[in-house]
Amino acid sequence: MAAPVAPPAPVTPAAPAALRDGGIIPMSLRTVHFVMPAGVDDPAAPSGGNAYDRRICLDLPGFGWRVRRHLAAGAWPRPGRDARAALAGLLAALPDGAVVLLDGLVACGVPDAVLPEAGRLRLAVLVHLPLADETGLTPGAAQELDTRERALLRGVPAVIATSDWAARRLVARHGLAPDRVHVATPGADIAPLAPGTDGVSRLLCVAAVTPRKGQHRLVEALARVAEPPWTCVCAGALTQDPAYADRLRALIARHGLTDRVDLTGPRTGPALDAAYATADLMVLPSRAETYGMAVTEALARGVPVLATEVGGLPEALGRAPDGRVPGILVPPDDPAALAAALRGWFGEPDLRRRLKSAARGRRAALDGWASTAQSLAGVLSRLPGDPGRPA
Repeated sequence: MAAPVAPPAPVTPAAPAALRDGGIIPMSLRTVHFVMPAGVDDPAAPSGGNAYDRRICLDLPGFGWRVRRHLAAGAWPRPGRDARAALAGLLAALPDGAVVLLDGLVACGVPDAVLPEAGRLRLAVLVHLPLADETGLTPGAAQELDTRERALLRGVPAVIATSDWAARRLVARHGLAPDRVHVATPGADIAPLAPGTDGVSRLLCVAAVTPRKGQHRLVEALARVAEPPWTCVCAGALTQDPAYADRLRALIARHGLTDRVDLTGPRTGPALDAAYATADLMVLPSRAETYGMAVTEALARGVPVLATEVGGLPEALGRAPDGRVPGILVPPDDPAALAAALRGWFGEPDLRRRLKSAARGRRAALDGWASTAQSLAGVLSRLPGDPGRPA
C-alpha cells in the first residue's frame, strides 16, 4: 500500500505575527506549497526543524504568501519505494510554475523524486541539517546521503539555510554558487524572565536524546562535579534512538546520579515553559548543530547558556548589545572542559551575575519570527519564473 501524502490544506492564521508586529496583511496572497515531514505536528517528537516549519506556516501570510501544507509520510531521508513514489506524484500534480518550498529532510535524500519537476516548478529547499551530519550513520550511508544531497541542492534554484555558518558550510561542502544559498535564521519569542530555582543549581538541557546532542558527555561532566547540590532536567524525545537512551540511563545509574538527572521525555507548550522558568542555566552539549533554537529559547527568558562551540551554536548564543557573551562555549566531546565550566558556574558568583546580565541584554536584542518569515518571503519572491535560471 502506498505511503499516504496528506491532502494540501491552506493555513490561514487568525493573527499572523507580522500583524502583531505592526505589519500589514496584503490583500492578495501568492501561494507557496510547503512539503514537510508528516510528523511535523507530533508532540511526542518535538524538534527545532518541526517548530521552525510550523512557525513559518503561521508567519508567511503576513508577508504575502499563503501556505498550503503537504505532509509527506515516510522514513525520511531514506524512505521506502512507496513514500518516494508518493512524493514524486505530489510534485507532478502541482501546476506549472508553482512555488514549492521543500523541507530538506524530505527532499535531499531523494533527488530522483524531486529533480524531474525542476524544469517546471519554482523550487526552494530549506536545509535544517546537512544529512550526513546526523550521528549514528555508517561511513557508507553518510557518503550516500551526502552525494544525494549534493545532487538535489545543485539542481534547484534556491537553497535556504538556518544560519550563516550553515550557509557557508553548504557552499563549501557541495560546491554551490553562493548567490543561490540564502539565510533565514530562526526567530525567538520573547518570554517572561525566568525566575529560576535558586540562581545556581537547576540545569536544563532541551534536546532529543540522541548521540548528536551529546547528553552522555553532560552526564560524564556532571559526575566530576558531584559536590554542589545541582539537579539536571533533560527534556527531549526518548524514542529517536532508544538504544542510546538506554545507554544513557545506564550511565546515569553507574555514576549514582539517578536522583539528580531526570530524563523527562519531550516537553512542549506550558510544560516546556515551566521547565525554562525554573532553569538557572541552560546546557547544550551537542556534537553538531546548524543553529540551536533551544539556545535562543533560553536567552528569550534571560537564562544564560553553556554550550559546545560547534556549528551555528556560537551564532545562536551571540552577544548582548554591549558586546558581552551571554554564556560559555566549550569544545565538543570534552567532558573535562564541560566540567570545568560547570565548576566556574557553581563556584563563582561574579561569573553568574555577569552571565545573567548579558543574557538579559541578549534577550532584548533577539530577532522575532517575523524577521525569519520576511527573509523567506524575499527568497520565494525572487525565484525565477523560468526554473532553469538561478535565483
